[in-house]
Amino acid sequence: MHTYKNFCTISFFFIVLCGCTRQNPNKQLEQGILKENTIENNENFTYSINEQVYVPIYSDIYNKTKDFRFLLTATLSIRNTSAKDSLFIKNADYYDTQGNFVRSYIKRPIYLKPLESIEYVIEEKDTLGGSGANFIITWGAHNSVKPIFQGVMVGISGQQGFAFTTDGVTISNGNDD
Repeated sequence: MHTYKNFCTISFFFIVLCGCTRQNPNKQLEQGILKENTIENNENFTYSINEQVYVPIYSDIYNKTKDFRFLLTATLSIRNTSAKDSLFIKNADYYDTQGNFVRSYIKRPIYLKPLESIEYVIEEKDTLGGSGANFIITWGAHNSVKPIFQGVMVGISGQQGFAFTTDGVTISNGNDD
């Protein structure tokens, strides 16, 4: 009787715990695209502020030797820090270690409302990018906005977990040729 009671208690807590987990909001998006926030006219992507940002992404890192790689889950996080203005994103293109285009995460330009964020996840099993992967993001705004573009990498090995971030760097602006 005592074992049955313990089993029921553990089962109850397991069911409650599973019921409390939140679904990843990215799963509700088609390839990370906010459908209600897309911009129909891609040809007129002109804003007073227009920049390209490079964000380093590590889908794997070396561990112990150069022959052993540790796979990571990587997230590109784009955050509109303005409380008043929208942030317009033209593309979020993913490149591998050799600089080859892998995929685009945005089919049509999107916008992020004030203080809105969006994330794109490269799953641990996706090894196409490699240790030198990166995103090139083209963005624009009507007014001075200072968005945050970050890569967040996480990994677990046995009982240990770790995480680190990378920051985006502006590589060109609308005034560059």
